Amino acid sequence: MAENEQAESADGAEAAASKKGKLKLIIAVAGFVAILGAGAGWFFLLRGHGEEKHAEAPPPKPPSYVEVPDMMVNLVGAPGERVQYLRVKVVLEIKEEKQVEAIKPNLPRVTDLFQTYLRELRPSDINGSAGLFRLKEELTKRVNSAVAPQQVSAVLFKEIMVQ
Repeated sequence: MAENEQAESADGAEAAASKKGKLKLIIAVAGFVAILGAGAGWFFLLRGHGEEKHAEAPPPKPPSYVEVPDMMVNLVGAPGERVQYLRVKVVLEIKEEKQVEAIKPNLPRVTDLFQTYLRELRPSDINGSAGLFRLKEELTKRVNSAVAPQQVSAVLFKEIMVQ
């Protein structure tokens, strides 16, 4: 009997060892397959993005410009101060070439609006970059009201001089 028990315990130990070995083998194979699948998926995802070609947008058209006649106005000053003058050369930036011909007939109106506004300025109104930025924004607003329904992108200063 003792031999039978030893034989059964030896068979049980071998069976337990073989079950543990099979379990380790199954886990190792499953891990290997998972790593292989992840690598293949990563490869195909990157490969797919590299070959995919996007339709390219046409290059943007350069803006068009319209010259506004030079303006020279006197600035508002306190009584007794010497008179200061503002000389401005302005260009209107327009997105499309076809709008240029629609805006040109309105240039006398634009000039009038600009001069009316500029004559109300004080020298302190245009000091520094913040003053010039406000001036540019005001002029853009006024030109867009004069040429509506056309649209001007920006008012650009070619020259601005206070003397």
